[in-house]
Amino acid sequence: MTVPLRRSRPYIFWGQTESLCETCLALVPAKIQILGNEVWYEKRCREHGVQATLVSTDAAYWRRCKEFIKPGDRPLALQSRTHFGCPFDCGLCPDHEQHSCLALIEITDHCNLSCPVCFAGSSPERSSFLPLATVERMLDTLVESEGEPDLVQISGGEPTLHPEFFAILDAVRARPIRHVMINTNGVRIAQEPDFAARLAENRRGLEIYLQFDSLTRDALVELRGADLRRIRAQALETLERHGISTTLVVTVKRGVNDDEVAAIVDHALGWRCVRGVNFQPVQDAGRNENFAKDTDRVTLSEIRRKVVDGGVFGEHDMIPLPCNPESISIGYGLRNGRTVLPVTAMIPQEQLLAVMPNTISPEKYPVLRDRFIELFSLSSGPLNTGERVAELLCCLPSFEVPEGLSYENVFRVTVVQFLDRFNFCVGNVKRSCIHFVTPQGQIVPFDTYNLFYRDGRIDGIRARMEREIAP
Repeated sequence: MTVPLRRSRPYIFWGQTESLCETCLALVPAKIQILGNEVWYEKRCREHGVQATLVSTDAAYWRRCKEFIKPGDRPLALQSRTHFGCPFDCGLCPDHEQHSCLALIEITDHCNLSCPVCFAGSSPERSSFLPLATVERMLDTLVESEGEPDLVQISGGEPTLHPEFFAILDAVRARPIRHVMINTNGVRIAQEPDFAARLAENRRGLEIYLQFDSLTRDALVELRGADLRRIRAQALETLERHGISTTLVVTVKRGVNDDEVAAIVDHALGWRCVRGVNFQPVQDAGRNENFAKDTDRVTLSEIRRKVVDGGVFGEHDMIPLPCNPESISIGYGLRNGRTVLPVTAMIPQEQLLAVMPNTISPEKYPVLRDRFIELFSLSSGPLNTGERVAELLCCLPSFEVPEGLSYENVFRVTVVQFLDRFNFCVGNVKRSCIHFVTPQGQIVPFDTYNLFYRDGRIDGIRARMEREIAP
């Protein structure tokens, strides 16, 4: 008699999470599988069957992310209660695990472009502008929640088109908000010298978050609907001339601009005003024309690998960000012209986790001080004992740098992967630290806002869930 042999499954069952059905957006169980060097979610919807989604192409890095998870910081105030469970109670509700590192305030849905890729779905045809009083209430909601918010990003639409743009900037400055970013396509900066000059008058604590997806015509037409190379160059020339700190933000789509990662980092180093590059895999939200899951999705791990292969930051320099490690990878360095000294790999992981976000003295890390001085030929004076290494290593810009250095010496590369119906994970969204502040006084994670809250879809979901639990 032949005894049948048991066979191993062709994957490692790592665990289980809750994700979304890619068809109906119902919350469904998802098996986490490791197949070779890839991580997959296998979801099961009672109505739409089994679906498989690639989550990471680097299982070793994905496992490493788990080692970086740290206790979250609680907000000072909450705006909702936990009733239906995540992600249907935003927010922030008591069940959310992280405060607002970065808060977005959308002041208009009007734009001077109609980008084929736009999570907000803005366009020239839309014409609503939030009144200044409403924006001020939103800022007050954030201050109540954070005390001293780290970073506010004024967004849209195209926020520079708001008729009260500079009054809104003044309203931010009138509150205990540490830094402000302007999320812009750069058209006004490129074309209107008076506007750029007025921005320069307000540049203290200000950073431009400049849309910069590609160096090529075809990719820009695919992503933005127009060849914007000249506009981007003019905007950067203007920002350079005025000394306005800038981050280049790149929406990455497979087969369109994913082969330009290293080239864009290299291009960024050619501008003194550029403090870093933020790569964002395209999120399937808003207006995302002709998007196909199997051909257009690109993962954080793939972009991170292209950054590492580019040579500015090495394998151990692009680390998981502890507040939300699976969704954000970051490399920080100090630059002298085009030369960059990576910093993140120099600080032991256990010390990173112990100090973030507390204040520590860099004098505990003499090797850092010596390397800084060696690379930048600085004086031998000590670094500021009040320097916040945690800030330097976070996704936020740091305007406090060691004595003898300026913010111009800071250079960072981040990869921020927002969740959508494909890679959604309840655990990851609970750790989200990038949030929208709404005119209704809510603070909602970026991921869930674009999936459920922007278009009011959440109201129908909650009504259905109420009917299901009614006696």
